[in-house]
Amino acid sequence: MTSPDLTFILGGARSGKSAFAERLAADSGLPVTYVATARIGDAEFAARVEQHRERRPAHWAIVEAPLDLGGVLRELDREGHVVLIDCLTLWLANLLFPADVSVPDGPPLQAFSDFDAALSNVRGKVIIVSNEIGLGVVPMGSVTRLYVDELGRLNQRVAAASTQVTMMVAGLPLVLKG
Repeated sequence: MTSPDLTFILGGARSGKSAFAERLAADSGLPVTYVATARIGDAEFAARVEQHRERRPAHWAIVEAPLDLGGVLRELDREGHVVLIDCLTLWLANLLFPADVSVPDGPPLQAFSDFDAALSNVRGKVIIVSNEIGLGVVPMGSVTRLYVDELGRLNQRVAAASTQVTMMVAGLPLVLKG
């Protein structure tokens, strides 16, 4: 099922995808809630998160959703409002690699199902950011392969549900759909 206003932004690390998504949200003229999926684990990553915070308008609402992205989307979604989710890459990492450092035993199917269901029923404008990491060689380790494979499948499902899909390369938007 295609959502009435679902935009998916893909790209590699430092491709400009988050800044592009933020511009789309700001240019909508609608109230924005920024959904952050990051779980900060070290000082370098905390600095990256702070750069994102400084770039965003102060009047945007911020919600942290490291695990229950489907529930948060259902809670925040409404007509005349933008939900910007940044990003699926970190959300998946949080699901597959919990804070207790246990090894994943497979894909988090219930979390995926909940998120897919929430996407299929959006009423407002939703912008989702994710990394495209599957352009290189097949990873050597089974855990890394699981992560790359599941992110690829997740990205495919979100792209199929989206009305607009843009790939960011070197700061340039390449429209793939819509």
